[in-house]
Amino acid sequence: MNVGSFVCSCADTCNIDLEAAREGVDDVDVAASSQMLCQDGLPGMEHVIEEHDLDQLIVTCPEAAAQEKLQDVASEHGLHPDAIEFVDQRESAGWVHGESEATAKTARLVNARRAGLENESIHRSLTHEAGDGVAVVGDPETAAALADTADVTLIADGRDFADADYDLDDVTIERGRVVDVDGSFGEFELTLRAQVTDDCISCMKCVHAGPADKVTSYPVDIDPDVDDESLPELCPTDAIDLDGTERTVEVDQVVYPAATDAARGGEIGFYTAPITSAKIAAIEDQLGGITKPEFLDLEMDVCAAGASSRVGCNECVEACPHDAVERSRIDEVEFDPELCQNCGACTSSCPTGATQLREPSNERIAREVEALLTPDDVNQSWIPGRGGSGLDEAIVAFVCSEQAEDALREYGRLAASGKAEVEYPPILPVRVNCTDTVGEAHVMHALAAGADGVAIVGCGGSCLHSGPDPKAELVERVNRATGDLGLDDRVAFFAPDPDAPATFVEDLSSFTAGLDGSPVPAGDHEATGEIDDPERENPAFDSHAWTLESVRAILEHVDPERDVIRGLKDFGRVEVSDACTLTPTCSNLCPTDALRRTRTGLEFNHERCVNCGLCEDGCIEDAITVEDGLHLSLLPENQASEGAAATDDDPAWSTVFEGTMLECKNCGTEFTSERSAERIKDEVGDLVSGMAPQAEGSIFDYCSDCRSMLLYNRGGN
Repeated sequence: MNVGSFVCSCADTCNIDLEAAREGVDDVDVAASSQMLCQDGLPGMEHVIEEHDLDQLIVTCPEAAAQEKLQDVASEHGLHPDAIEFVDQRESAGWVHGESEATAKTARLVNARRAGLENESIHRSLTHEAGDGVAVVGDPETAAALADTADVTLIADGRDFADADYDLDDVTIERGRVVDVDGSFGEFELTLRAQVTDDCISCMKCVHAGPADKVTSYPVDIDPDVDDESLPELCPTDAIDLDGTERTVEVDQVVYPAATDAARGGEIGFYTAPITSAKIAAIEDQLGGITKPEFLDLEMDVCAAGASSRVGCNECVEACPHDAVERSRIDEVEFDPELCQNCGACTSSCPTGATQLREPSNERIAREVEALLTPDDVNQSWIPGRGGSGLDEAIVAFVCSEQAEDALREYGRLAASGKAEVEYPPILPVRVNCTDTVGEAHVMHALAAGADGVAIVGCGGSCLHSGPDPKAELVERVNRATGDLGLDDRVAFFAPDPDAPATFVEDLSSFTAGLDGSPVPAGDHEATGEIDDPERENPAFDSHAWTLESVRAILEHVDPERDVIRGLKDFGRVEVSDACTLTPTCSNLCPTDALRRTRTGLEFNHERCVNCGLCEDGCIEDAITVEDGLHLSLLPENQASEGAAATDDDPAWSTVFEGTMLECKNCGTEFTSERSAERIKDEVGDLVSGMAPQAEGSIFDYCSDCRSMLLYNRGGN
């Protein structure tokens, strides 16, 4: 692939040194620049495309109209419109930073986009066919708005539409109150309860005779609180049933303004208040079915959700704000790709890599972060960290692609138009679908790559997915970990309000001023997303392995203040009490094979443990407890230190309980532990004493097969 980059200063309105920015771009076949690429620079752009036979372009241009013009030029020269990537050098750089900072940032943004393209996922999509049926509960305005495009059923839900100011001629009106909604997009079923059946002929006798405001006329129905036994006698068709009757209505989508959505971030095909024009447009767009990208790669073989009817890790179920993950059985979880809205909450919380975002993938994010932080080999370069000029701090910012990104662009427009003074520290942005995409692995990797700090920039209290303070818990945990590593606090969350730029500038400036330079050098670390364990089958860049790899990279340059690094949720330490009888329950249950039973006891592999708690929950003797935290002394590279309990053959394993397996006196097979045999002998030994007089010693000294033979042969049979 021949890649060319084009840097534009947008008619010199951006504080960018074009020559320096061009020279700072790496790993492309050609780098060009122009003061006005979308105008005077077009002939030059065409010449460069032809001369270098380019098939991928990276262009600094945030303006939509100009982007279309540049895409047309690319298409005329045989490039696909999607083969041109745009980088914002204006609103997020040249309009809000000084020249050296904006120049440095622009080059780094181009380099990061180039690195990201090399790790772009192949597009996959899914299709779900559906009908045009939409149920609207109690909202005649929305029903009328959808009537021209959808088959609308308006559920009265106790309301009277006789005097409605909306055209409901093309709307089917159903009496009854909603008592239940079940199903999902394309297959919703509403259960309605009414006191009047479909035999009603709307004669209005009950309306006139019934209590005021308790009987509706259109459609005719009676409030469930009415117990007037005379009303059924009035009905000429026996359509009144004061005990109530239920029926179901099947539709493809539901508009239920008064409902409380079980999914805190909303669910495809189910809409609650406020009913906005955007929601109506979404409903209409989904009539007939949906075709959408597949957002997730799933490898359920490594899932730690549970085993043997016991619940294990539940991170993805708890994290998903759209009810796209559910526990289909007590020991397994199931993903609904149609309900998934690409926020990444499940993927950042999953410790094993069973679910990972396709785009941006963790590897793509890693490569973009590393490109943003990679120094230049040229001494005295203007690029920050590459010669001492440009940026004073390297702060990686994971920026939500929804409201937060829009707010930052608005800050740039306010600054350029002179409506506000907006200049803030030059954070290095990594675009993510939502801040839910960001987990402890992403933050620790940025620090391992040399970032001085990490800013998580999201929507805050108005988050479209997770609601208020979506990353407060993550920030607190990771700062506890960085503190234990001797780095002090390095992470903060910001929610830029487009109407309050001064607050964002003040908060970000205060955070930046409080950071010391990182002791971890930039450019030395390139993540593999793995740990050195050939038996481990997890996909690369799973949270557990990626985090551990990053911590190890940081440890090469710091002196940690504690042996136990707190705050990292995907790590646990197993402790075993004397109650252990070496039954294999825990080792059989462990989804990551972090426990194994040997002839001499029970061994634990801290590198593999993801803190799911299955062993603790499943231990029949209640002998196991799991402690949170990454214990540095239990890592294989540290196991040889004084007092470590590493096994002789593999330093990744440590002995957590010493015991002896019992060999069958007859066949020599190891069949249980001495402790288990003794415990059973104490409980029932008197009851079975003498049942096999020919046995040498206790019957409990024999495996089940030989024990059966002894019992069968007793008495000489």
